Amino acid sequence: MRFLGNIEAKVDAKGRAFLPAVFRKLLLAEGEERLVLRKDVFQACLVLYPESVWNEQMDALRQRLNRWNKQHQQVFRQFVSEVEILALDGNGRFLIPKRYQRMAEIEQDVKFVGMGDTIEIWSNKKVDEQQMAPEDFGAALEELMGTEAASSE
Repeated sequence: MRFLGNIEAKVDAKGRAFLPAVFRKLLLAEGEERLVLRKDVFQACLVLYPESVWNEQMDALRQRLNRWNKQHQQVFRQFVSEVEILALDGNGRFLIPKRYQRMAEIEQDVKFVGMGDTIEIWSNKKVDEQQMAPEDFGAALEELMGTEAASSE
């Protein structure tokens, strides 16, 4: 599953949003019926995980943690307890609970951003603040990929 691109949308007064059709089609093709919603660990956006991706992430985290370490248990508890299980209605909509709307400062206009195996939901006000300037983006890509490309030639 590869969610790519960004799509502008609106959240209605009840907090419902339509999952963009391009993302919905990918989920249906993979037989995914449920989504897991949580606030991003680092930024003021929400993350939608297909249930299978969520389960992989949860398993990977659990494998790195020791059940007999207090801090590890707190990290795991916080990661898995601050989620909502979602299902799309017949029209392809889902409800963004009010507390999640507040966490991500979502009002009406949102942007769905494909992040490979997950989908981020951003307030239109916040998403642009997180973008790198084009020259910084180019420099960061060069730093990350430049050495690898040179060594593979």
